[in-house]
Amino acid sequence: MARRTKKNVGVIGLGIIGSRVTDNLRNKGFHVFVWNRSPRPVPNFVGAPAELAEMCDYIQIFVSDDDALLEVVKQMAPALAPRHIVLAHPTVAPHSMRAAADVVERRGARFIEAPFTGSKLGAEKGELVFYVAGDEVALREARPILEASAKEIIEIGEIGQATIIKLATNIVTAASVQAVAEALALIYNAGISADKLTAAMQGNASNSGTISMKLPKMIAGDFEPYFSVKHMLKDMQIASRVGLAHHLELAVTAAARDRLLEQDQRGHGDEDFSAVVRKYFPEVRPASREEADLELFENTGGVAPLASALMEEEVPPQVQSLEMSPAVDETPPPELKTEAQPAEPIADATVPTNPETPKAENPSAIPAEPTPQPSSEPVVEQNVVSAEAIAPAALEEQAPHRGLLDRFLHRETGSEGDY
Repeated sequence: MARRTKKNVGVIGLGIIGSRVTDNLRNKGFHVFVWNRSPRPVPNFVGAPAELAEMCDYIQIFVSDDDALLEVVKQMAPALAPRHIVLAHPTVAPHSMRAAADVVERRGARFIEAPFTGSKLGAEKGELVFYVAGDEVALREARPILEASAKEIIEIGEIGQATIIKLATNIVTAASVQAVAEALALIYNAGISADKLTAAMQGNASNSGTISMKLPKMIAGDFEPYFSVKHMLKDMQIASRVGLAHHLELAVTAAARDRLLEQDQRGHGDEDFSAVVRKYFPEVRPASREEADLELFENTGGVAPLASALMEEEVPPQVQSLEMSPAVDETPPPELKTEAQPAEPIADATVPTNPETPKAENPSAIPAEPTPQPSSEPVVEQNVVSAEAIAPAALEEQAPHRGLLDRFLHRETGSEGDY
Protein backbone atom coordinates (compact mmCIF):
# COMPACT_ATOMS: atom_id res chain seq x y z
CA MET A 1 0.00 0.00 0.00
CA ALA A 2 1.28 3.43 -0.95
CA ARG A 3 2.27 5.78 1.82
CA ARG A 4 -0.49 8.31 2.48
CA THR A 5 0.31 12.02 2.24
CA LYS A 6 -1.79 15.11 2.89
CA LYS A 7 -2.06 15.89 -0.81
CA ASN A 8 -3.23 12.48 -1.98
CA VAL A 9 -6.46 12.73 -3.96
CA GLY A 10 -8.81 9.88 -4.80
CA VAL A 11 -11.04 9.85 -7.88
CA ILE A 12 -13.97 7.44 -8.11
CA GLY A 13 -15.41 6.97 -11.61
CA LEU A 14 -13.23 7.10 -14.73
CA GLY A 15 -15.82 8.08 -17.31
CA ILE A 16 -15.77 11.07 -19.65
CA ILE A 17 -15.25 13.56 -16.82
CA GLY A 18 -13.52 11.56 -14.10
CA SER A 19 -10.70 10.40 -16.36
CA ARG A 20 -9.97 13.95 -17.49
CA VAL A 21 -10.14 15.37 -13.96
CA THR A 22 -7.60 12.73 -12.96
CA ASP A 23 -5.25 13.97 -15.70
CA ASN A 24 -5.69 17.58 -14.58
CA LEU A 25 -4.90 16.73 -10.97
CA ARG A 26 -1.74 14.88 -11.94
CA ASN A 27 -0.67 17.73 -14.21
CA LYS A 28 -1.03 20.06 -11.23
CA GLY A 29 1.26 17.89 -9.11
CA PHE A 30 -1.27 15.95 -7.02
CA HIS A 31 -0.67 12.29 -6.23
CA VAL A 32 -3.86 10.58 -7.44
CA PHE A 33 -5.35 7.16 -6.75
CA VAL A 34 -8.38 5.93 -8.70
CA TRP A 35 -11.17 3.39 -8.56
CA ASN A 36 -13.81 2.42 -11.10
CA ARG A 37 -16.46 -0.25 -10.99
CA SER A 38 -14.86 -1.92 -14.02
CA PRO A 39 -11.10 -2.29 -13.48
CA ARG A 40 -8.93 -0.18 -15.77
CA PRO A 41 -5.23 -0.62 -16.67
CA VAL A 42 -4.33 2.83 -15.35
CA PRO A 43 -1.78 4.03 -12.76
CA ASN A 44 -2.65 3.77 -9.07
CA PHE A 45 -5.85 1.79 -9.57
CA VAL A 46 -6.97 0.42 -6.21
CA GLY A 47 -9.24 -2.44 -5.28
CA ALA A 48 -12.15 -0.76 -3.49
CA PRO A 49 -13.54 2.64 -2.39
CA ALA A 50 -12.58 1.95 1.22
CA GLU A 51 -8.98 1.28 0.17
CA LEU A 52 -8.99 4.59 -1.69
CA ALA A 53 -10.18 6.37 1.45
CA GLU A 54 -7.36 4.83 3.49
CA MET A 55 -4.82 6.39 1.11
CA CYS A 56 -6.38 9.79 0.44
CA ASP A 57 -7.70 12.80 2.32
CA TYR A 58 -9.72 14.22 -0.59
CA ILE A 59 -12.08 12.02 -2.60
CA GLN A 60 -13.88 13.17 -5.74
CA ILE A 61 -16.86 11.09 -6.86
CA PHE A 62 -17.88 11.06 -10.55
CA VAL A 63 -20.69 8.51 -10.90
CA SER A 64 -23.83 8.63 -12.99
CA ASP A 65 -26.84 8.33 -10.71
CA ASP A 66 -28.36 8.24 -7.24
CA ASP A 67 -27.84 4.55 -6.55
CA ALA A 68 -24.20 4.70 -7.60
CA LEU A 69 -23.49 7.67 -5.32
CA LEU A 70 -25.11 6.08 -2.28
CA GLU A 71 -23.43 2.73 -2.93
CA VAL A 72 -19.99 4.31 -3.15
CA VAL A 73 -20.26 6.39 0.03
CA LYS A 74 -21.53 3.36 1.95
CA GLN A 75 -18.56 1.30 0.74
CA MET A 76 -16.19 4.07 1.83
CA ALA A 77 -17.84 4.73 5.16
CA PRO A 78 -15.82 2.30 7.33
CA ALA A 79 -12.58 4.01 6.28
CA LEU A 80 -13.78 7.62 6.64
CA ALA A 81 -12.46 9.84 9.42
CA PRO A 82 -12.46 13.56 10.31
CA ARG A 83 -9.45 14.16 8.04
CA HIS A 84 -11.51 13.33 4.92
CA ILE A 85 -13.31 15.69 2.57
CA VAL A 86 -15.65 13.96 0.11
CA LEU A 87 -16.64 15.93 -2.99
CA ALA A 88 -19.75 14.58 -4.76
CA HIS A 89 -20.07 15.67 -8.41
CA PRO A 90 -23.00 13.73 -9.95
CA THR A 91 -26.34 15.33 -10.74
CA VAL A 92 -28.80 13.40 -8.58
CA ALA A 93 -32.01 14.10 -6.70
CA PRO A 94 -31.44 16.65 -3.90
CA HIS A 95 -32.60 14.17 -1.25
CA SER A 96 -30.04 11.62 -2.53
CA MET A 97 -27.28 14.20 -2.19
CA ARG A 98 -28.38 14.94 1.38
CA ALA A 99 -28.52 11.21 2.17
CA ALA A 100 -24.94 10.77 0.90
CA ALA A 101 -23.82 13.74 3.00
CA ASP A 102 -25.41 12.17 6.07
CA VAL A 103 -23.50 8.90 5.57
CA VAL A 104 -20.20 10.79 5.31
CA GLU A 105 -20.82 13.21 8.17
CA ARG A 106 -21.87 10.46 10.59
CA ARG A 107 -18.28 9.20 10.29
CA GLY A 108 -16.97 12.65 11.24
CA ALA A 109 -15.81 13.42 7.68
CA ARG A 110 -16.88 16.49 5.70
CA PHE A 111 -19.01 16.57 2.57
CA ILE A 112 -19.10 19.00 -0.35
CA GLU A 113 -21.81 18.97 -2.99
CA ALA A 114 -20.19 19.99 -6.29
CA PRO A 115 -22.11 19.33 -9.51
CA PHE A 116 -20.56 21.00 -12.53
CA THR A 117 -21.08 22.17 -16.10
CA GLY A 118 -18.61 22.05 -18.97
CA SER A 119 -18.85 18.48 -20.30
CA LYS A 120 -15.94 16.75 -22.05
CA LEU A 121 -14.24 19.78 -23.59
CA GLY A 122 -14.40 21.72 -20.34
CA ALA A 123 -12.88 18.82 -18.45
CA GLU A 124 -10.09 18.41 -21.01
CA LYS A 125 -9.17 22.08 -20.78
CA GLY A 126 -9.58 22.31 -17.01
CA GLU A 127 -12.46 24.76 -17.50
CA LEU A 128 -15.35 23.19 -15.63
CA VAL A 129 -17.70 25.40 -13.61
CA PHE A 130 -18.52 23.91 -10.21
CA TYR A 131 -21.65 24.77 -8.22
CA VAL A 132 -20.71 24.00 -4.62
CA ALA A 133 -22.46 23.75 -1.28
CA GLY A 134 -21.35 22.65 2.16
CA ASP A 135 -19.24 23.70 5.10
CA GLU A 136 -17.29 26.91 4.35
CA VAL A 137 -14.12 25.68 6.06
CA ALA A 138 -14.18 22.46 4.05
CA LEU A 139 -14.77 24.47 0.86
CA ARG A 140 -11.72 26.62 1.51
CA GLU A 141 -9.58 23.56 2.18
CA ALA A 142 -10.78 21.69 -0.91
CA ARG A 143 -10.65 24.66 -3.29
CA PRO A 144 -7.20 23.73 -4.74
CA ILE A 145 -8.59 20.31 -5.67
CA LEU A 146 -11.49 21.87 -7.56
CA GLU A 147 -9.31 24.56 -9.12
CA ALA A 148 -7.22 21.89 -10.85
CA SER A 149 -10.15 21.36 -13.25
CA ALA A 150 -12.14 24.59 -12.91
CA LYS A 151 -12.39 28.02 -14.48
CA GLU A 152 -14.99 29.08 -11.91
CA ILE A 153 -16.32 27.90 -8.55
CA ILE A 154 -19.72 29.30 -7.52
CA GLU A 155 -20.83 28.89 -3.91
CA ILE A 156 -24.57 28.24 -3.66
CA GLY A 157 -25.58 27.49 -0.08
CA GLU A 158 -26.82 24.38 1.71
CA ILE A 159 -26.42 20.76 0.61
CA GLY A 160 -29.05 20.05 -2.04
CA GLN A 161 -29.23 23.60 -3.38
CA ALA A 162 -26.24 23.27 -5.69
CA THR A 163 -27.99 20.33 -7.33
CA ILE A 164 -31.12 22.45 -7.86
CA ILE A 165 -28.99 25.06 -9.65
CA LYS A 166 -27.44 22.37 -11.86
CA LEU A 167 -30.86 20.99 -12.75
CA ALA A 168 -32.07 24.50 -13.61
CA THR A 169 -29.14 25.12 -15.96
CA ASN A 170 -29.66 21.73 -17.61
CA ILE A 171 -33.30 22.60 -18.28
CA VAL A 172 -32.08 25.59 -20.30
CA THR A 173 -29.47 23.48 -22.10
CA ALA A 174 -31.85 20.64 -23.01
CA ALA A 175 -34.54 23.09 -24.14
CA SER A 176 -32.05 24.98 -26.33
CA VAL A 177 -30.97 21.84 -28.16
CA GLN A 178 -34.57 20.70 -28.59
CA ALA A 179 -35.37 24.12 -30.07
CA VAL A 180 -32.47 23.75 -32.52
CA ALA A 181 -33.79 20.34 -33.59
CA GLU A 182 -37.21 21.81 -34.28
CA ALA A 183 -35.70 24.78 -36.12
CA LEU A 184 -33.77 22.41 -38.41
CA ALA A 185 -36.94 20.44 -39.12
CA LEU A 186 -38.83 23.65 -39.93
CA ILE A 187 -36.34 25.07 -42.41
CA TYR A 188 -35.77 21.71 -44.08
CA ASN A 189 -39.46 21.23 -44.74
CA ALA A 190 -39.66 24.83 -46.00
CA GLY A 191 -36.95 24.11 -48.57
CA ILE A 192 -34.18 26.18 -46.93
CA SER A 193 -30.61 24.93 -46.54
CA ALA A 194 -28.92 24.50 -43.16
CA ASP A 195 -26.20 27.06 -43.81
CA LYS A 196 -28.84 29.80 -43.80
CA LEU A 197 -29.84 28.94 -40.24
CA THR A 198 -26.21 28.77 -39.15
CA ALA A 199 -25.54 32.22 -40.62
CA ALA A 200 -28.71 33.64 -39.06
CA MET A 201 -27.89 32.30 -35.60
CA GLN A 202 -24.39 33.78 -35.54
CA GLY A 203 -25.76 37.30 -35.21
CA ASN A 204 -28.85 36.38 -33.22
CA ALA A 205 -29.28 37.45 -29.60
CA SER A 206 -30.50 33.95 -28.68
CA ASN A 207 -27.28 32.28 -29.83
CA SER A 208 -25.22 30.58 -27.13
CA GLY A 209 -22.15 28.46 -26.61
CA THR A 210 -24.36 25.36 -26.57
CA ILE A 211 -26.04 26.24 -29.87
CA SER A 212 -22.74 27.17 -31.52
CA MET A 213 -21.30 23.79 -30.52
CA LYS A 214 -24.33 21.57 -31.17
CA LEU A 215 -25.82 23.03 -34.37
CA PRO A 216 -22.95 22.01 -36.72
CA LYS A 217 -22.81 18.53 -35.19
CA MET A 218 -26.57 18.06 -35.51
CA ILE A 219 -26.39 19.08 -39.19
CA ALA A 220 -23.51 16.63 -39.75
CA GLY A 221 -25.28 13.83 -37.88
CA ASP A 222 -22.36 13.66 -35.44
CA PHE A 223 -23.63 12.39 -32.09
CA GLU A 224 -20.33 11.55 -30.39
CA PRO A 225 -21.23 11.75 -26.68
CA TYR A 226 -20.22 14.86 -24.83
CA PHE A 227 -23.27 14.55 -22.58
CA SER A 228 -25.38 11.51 -23.33
CA VAL A 229 -29.08 11.14 -24.00
CA LYS A 230 -29.50 8.82 -21.01
CA HIS A 231 -27.86 11.24 -18.59
CA MET A 232 -29.73 14.33 -19.81
CA LEU A 233 -32.94 12.27 -19.66
CA LYS A 234 -32.15 11.35 -16.07
CA ASP A 235 -31.65 15.04 -15.20
CA MET A 236 -34.92 16.09 -16.86
CA GLN A 237 -36.75 13.34 -14.98
CA ILE A 238 -35.33 14.60 -11.70
CA ALA A 239 -36.15 18.23 -12.58
CA SER A 240 -39.73 17.27 -13.47
CA ARG A 241 -40.13 15.46 -10.17
CA VAL A 242 -38.69 18.35 -8.16
CA GLY A 243 -41.03 20.75 -9.97
CA LEU A 244 -43.97 18.50 -9.14
CA ALA A 245 -42.96 18.52 -5.48
CA HIS A 246 -43.22 22.32 -5.57
CA HIS A 247 -46.55 22.18 -7.47
CA LEU A 248 -44.97 23.68 -10.58
CA GLU A 249 -45.93 22.94 -14.16
CA LEU A 250 -42.60 22.69 -16.02
CA ALA A 251 -43.97 22.28 -19.54
CA VAL A 252 -40.69 22.89 -21.40
CA THR A 253 -38.87 20.48 -19.10
CA ALA A 254 -41.53 17.83 -19.72
CA ALA A 255 -41.29 18.30 -23.49
CA ALA A 256 -37.49 17.98 -23.46
CA ARG A 257 -37.78 14.91 -21.23
CA ASP A 258 -40.24 13.23 -23.60
CA ARG A 259 -38.07 13.80 -26.67
CA LEU A 260 -35.05 12.38 -24.85
CA LEU A 261 -37.10 9.41 -23.71
CA GLU A 262 -38.03 8.65 -27.33
CA GLN A 263 -34.38 8.46 -28.37
CA ASP A 264 -33.38 6.43 -25.32
CA GLN A 265 -36.12 3.89 -26.09
CA ARG A 266 -34.90 3.67 -29.69
CA GLY A 267 -31.44 2.60 -28.56
CA HIS A 268 -29.63 5.97 -28.75
CA GLY A 269 -29.11 6.44 -25.00
CA ASP A 270 -25.32 6.48 -25.26
CA GLU A 271 -25.24 9.11 -28.01
CA ASP A 272 -24.96 12.82 -27.36
CA PHE A 273 -28.26 14.34 -26.26
CA SER A 274 -28.34 16.40 -29.46
CA ALA A 275 -29.55 13.14 -31.07
CA VAL A 276 -33.08 14.43 -30.34
CA VAL A 277 -32.87 15.77 -33.91
CA ARG A 278 -33.34 12.17 -35.09
CA LYS A 279 -37.07 12.56 -34.46
CA TYR A 280 -37.32 14.84 -37.49
CA PHE A 281 -34.67 13.13 -39.64
CA PRO A 282 -35.39 9.41 -39.18
CA GLU A 283 -33.01 8.36 -41.97
CA VAL A 284 -29.98 9.34 -39.90
CA ARG A 285 -28.38 6.00 -39.07
CA PRO A 286 -26.41 5.08 -35.96
CA ALA A 287 -22.66 5.08 -36.53
CA SER A 288 -20.94 1.74 -36.00
CA ARG A 289 -19.31 1.49 -32.61
CA GLU A 290 -18.14 -1.04 -30.15
CA GLU A 291 -20.66 -2.29 -27.65
CA ALA A 292 -21.20 0.29 -24.91
CA ASP A 293 -19.48 -0.29 -21.59
CA LEU A 294 -22.57 -0.55 -19.41
CA GLU A 295 -21.39 0.34 -15.95
CA LEU A 296 -22.10 2.85 -13.23
CA PHE A 297 -19.84 5.37 -14.84
CA GLU A 298 -20.12 7.26 -18.09
CA ASN A 299 -18.41 5.61 -21.05
CA THR A 300 -15.27 7.28 -22.35
CA GLY A 301 -15.71 5.73 -25.79
CA GLY A 302 -16.95 7.79 -28.73
CA VAL A 303 -19.26 7.39 -31.68
CA ALA A 304 -17.75 7.44 -35.15
CA PRO A 305 -18.96 10.52 -37.10
CA LEU A 306 -22.04 9.93 -39.23
CA ALA A 307 -21.16 12.36 -42.01
CA SER A 308 -19.38 9.73 -44.11
CA ALA A 309 -22.14 7.19 -43.52
CA LEU A 310 -24.69 9.70 -44.78
CA MET A 311 -22.85 9.96 -48.12
CA GLU A 312 -22.23 6.26 -48.75
CA GLU A 313 -22.98 5.02 -52.26
CA GLU A 314 -24.60 1.83 -51.05
CA VAL A 315 -27.55 1.49 -48.72
CA PRO A 316 -26.38 -0.85 -45.95
CA PRO A 317 -28.53 -3.94 -45.38
CA GLN A 318 -29.32 -2.84 -41.83
CA VAL A 319 -31.03 0.27 -43.20
CA GLN A 320 -33.07 -1.79 -45.65
CA SER A 321 -34.35 -3.96 -42.82
CA LEU A 322 -34.33 -1.08 -40.30
CA GLU A 323 -32.86 -3.19 -37.54
CA MET A 324 -32.47 -0.77 -34.69
CA SER A 325 -30.10 -1.36 -31.79
CA PRO A 326 -31.79 -2.29 -28.54
CA ALA A 327 -32.27 0.23 -25.80
CA VAL A 328 -29.71 0.36 -23.04
CA ASP A 329 -30.74 -1.93 -20.20
CA GLU A 330 -29.94 0.29 -17.31
CA THR A 331 -32.40 0.19 -14.42
CA PRO A 332 -32.89 3.68 -12.93
CA PRO A 333 -32.94 4.25 -9.18
CA PRO A 334 -36.34 3.81 -7.50
CA GLU A 335 -37.19 7.50 -7.56
CA LEU A 336 -36.62 7.63 -11.32
CA LYS A 337 -38.87 4.70 -12.14
CA THR A 338 -42.01 6.81 -11.89
CA GLU A 339 -40.69 8.91 -14.76
CA ALA A 340 -40.09 5.96 -17.09
CA GLN A 341 -43.09 7.09 -19.15
CA PRO A 342 -44.06 10.72 -19.70
CA ALA A 343 -47.11 12.03 -17.86
CA GLU A 344 -48.80 12.83 -21.17
CA PRO A 345 -48.70 10.77 -24.38
CA ILE A 346 -45.93 11.61 -26.80
CA ALA A 347 -47.42 12.99 -29.99
CA ASP A 348 -46.89 10.66 -32.92
CA ALA A 349 -44.82 12.09 -35.73
CA THR A 350 -45.51 10.67 -39.15
CA VAL A 351 -43.36 9.80 -42.13
CA PRO A 352 -45.35 10.26 -45.37
CA THR A 353 -44.62 7.85 -48.17
CA ASN A 354 -45.13 8.70 -51.84
CA PRO A 355 -44.38 5.76 -54.12
CA GLU A 356 -45.29 7.79 -57.22
CA THR A 357 -42.28 10.12 -56.88
CA PRO A 358 -39.93 9.34 -59.80
CA LYS A 359 -36.38 8.26 -59.18
CA ALA A 360 -33.63 10.67 -60.16
CA GLU A 361 -32.06 9.71 -63.49
CA ASN A 362 -28.58 10.57 -62.29
CA PRO A 363 -27.75 8.69 -59.07
CA SER A 364 -25.41 11.48 -57.95
CA ALA A 365 -27.90 14.27 -58.58
CA ILE A 366 -29.87 15.87 -55.76
CA PRO A 367 -33.57 15.89 -56.66
CA ALA A 368 -35.55 19.10 -56.73
CA GLU A 369 -37.93 19.72 -53.86
CA PRO A 370 -40.90 17.40 -54.59
CA THR A 371 -44.35 18.91 -54.99
CA PRO A 372 -46.59 17.51 -52.26
CA GLN A 373 -49.00 14.94 -53.71
CA PRO A 374 -52.00 13.38 -52.00
CA SER A 375 -51.34 9.77 -51.27
CA SER A 376 -53.63 6.89 -50.59
CA GLU A 377 -50.87 5.16 -48.72
CA PRO A 378 -51.40 5.13 -44.94
CA VAL A 379 -49.00 7.25 -42.95
CA VAL A 380 -46.61 5.33 -40.73
CA GLU A 381 -46.21 6.19 -37.09
CA GLN A 382 -42.59 7.17 -36.46
CA ASN A 383 -42.84 5.97 -32.89
CA VAL A 384 -43.27 2.38 -34.15
CA VAL A 385 -39.79 0.97 -34.70
CA SER A 386 -40.19 -1.91 -37.10
CA ALA A 387 -39.09 -3.12 -40.49
CA GLU A 388 -42.33 -1.74 -41.96
CA ALA A 389 -41.64 1.77 -40.62
CA ILE A 390 -39.81 2.64 -43.85
CA ALA A 391 -41.29 0.85 -46.86
CA PRO A 392 -39.11 0.04 -49.90
CA ALA A 393 -41.10 2.55 -51.94
CA ALA A 394 -40.27 5.26 -49.41
CA LEU A 395 -36.56 4.49 -49.77
CA GLU A 396 -36.78 4.56 -53.57
CA GLU A 397 -38.39 7.99 -53.69
CA GLN A 398 -35.33 9.60 -52.12
CA ALA A 399 -32.17 10.54 -54.02
CA PRO A 400 -30.50 7.16 -54.48
CA HIS A 401 -28.37 6.09 -51.51
CA ARG A 402 -28.05 9.58 -50.04
CA GLY A 403 -28.77 10.32 -46.37
CA LEU A 404 -31.39 12.87 -45.37
CA LEU A 405 -29.04 15.32 -43.73
CA ASP A 406 -26.72 15.11 -46.74
CA ARG A 407 -29.55 16.20 -49.03
CA PHE A 408 -30.36 18.87 -46.46
CA LEU A 409 -26.86 20.32 -46.65
CA HIS A 410 -26.77 20.44 -50.44
CA ARG A 411 -30.41 21.19 -51.20
CA GLU A 412 -29.88 24.56 -52.88
CA THR A 413 -26.77 24.07 -55.01
CA GLY A 414 -26.28 20.34 -55.28
CA SER A 415 -22.68 20.89 -54.20
CA GLU A 416 -20.59 17.94 -53.09
CA GLY A 417 -18.45 20.17 -50.85
CA ASP A 418 -18.37 19.91 -47.10
CA TYR A 419 -20.57 22.16 -45.07
